[in-house]
Amino acid sequence: MIAYGKQTIDKNDIDEVIKTLKSDYLTTGPKVAEFEEELAKKLNFKYVVVVSSGTAALHLASKVLLHQGDKVITTPNSFLATSNSILYQKAKPIFVDIDRNGLIDLDLVEFELKKQKIKALYLVTFSGFPFDDKKLKYLKEKYGVKILLDNAHYFGGGFCDIATYSFHPVKHITTFEGGAIGTNDKKIYKKLLMLRNHGIIKDNKMYPWEYKMVELGYNYRLSDVACALGLSQLKKIDTFLEKRKQIAKIYHEKLTKVTPLYPYNKKSSYHLFVVRYPFKNLDKKAQFFTKMKEKGISLQYHYIPINQQPYYIKKGYFKKFKNMQEYYLQAFSLPIYPTLTQKEQNYIIECLEELL
Repeated sequence: MIAYGKQTIDKNDIDEVIKTLKSDYLTTGPKVAEFEEELAKKLNFKYVVVVSSGTAALHLASKVLLHQGDKVITTPNSFLATSNSILYQKAKPIFVDIDRNGLIDLDLVEFELKKQKIKALYLVTFSGFPFDDKKLKYLKEKYGVKILLDNAHYFGGGFCDIATYSFHPVKHITTFEGGAIGTNDKKIYKKLLMLRNHGIIKDNKMYPWEYKMVELGYNYRLSDVACALGLSQLKKIDTFLEKRKQIAKIYHEKLTKVTPLYPYNKKSSYHLFVVRYPFKNLDKKAQFFTKMKEKGISLQYHYIPINQQPYYIKKGYFKKFKNMQEYYLQAFSLPIYPTLTQKEQNYIIECLEELL
């Protein structure tokens, strides 16, 4: 079965994990700081805090940015964790329709900003396609909003107060499960470190064993073993990204029956390769998925509109957005990952063209 995405692990990765398993530190050791330092360089942030998952990253970022009752603009086209992190803080997500490229429509975002007081924008760099930094800077300066970039799909920085990352196996690099938070704000950085570790600060002025819990925090630490894998993976990130772009380019050149989500773009990290096809209904789309699976190809869809999930409907968030509904009917994700072979890709294209 050809999956839509999967990890790329080699002997160096395995050796680094084994080496750390044999060391004195399995957690809260030197590999954590080393991984954070290398990530900060690659992602172009002053500070990076690694955590146990992408969801943990979003949770801690929301803990720093939001208070109860705050209104936060976000997209219906993401995994649940993005907007769930807003609800964790008892804040209110305001869903806005997407653009043709799958990202939130920033013109509609500004329309909402003119209508009501908004605390923050939670923007998802969907599929790996980055936002226009000039536009984000304009929105922040004009409306005084905080900006969080959910970069689970994008390996890079961007104009923001905080960016979050996921190192799940299907992402650009993996630490088994894992995530990170990037910021240029030292105050935010210090608070994130504390919240990651039970809300504790070290204070041994009186006694050598003393520490103090000053806020309600969490155990969201990432182990040294995971960070050892992350460091090994990070050395290959440029190769991984280049391979994804090569695969994306071939899809663009050879596909005739479907429309890629956006024209080929070198700035995209291509976590996903999303295409559109005018299915008559969701049943027809499901039949197509089944037929592709019978040929050994596992497609995926990203994402069911968040505000149409049962929990969100119960909370009063249900709304049908024109572009999101069309996208839900038409879009699906093709396999893309560094070890996908040319032969496998040709087979995917052949089967897709035949069935459509």
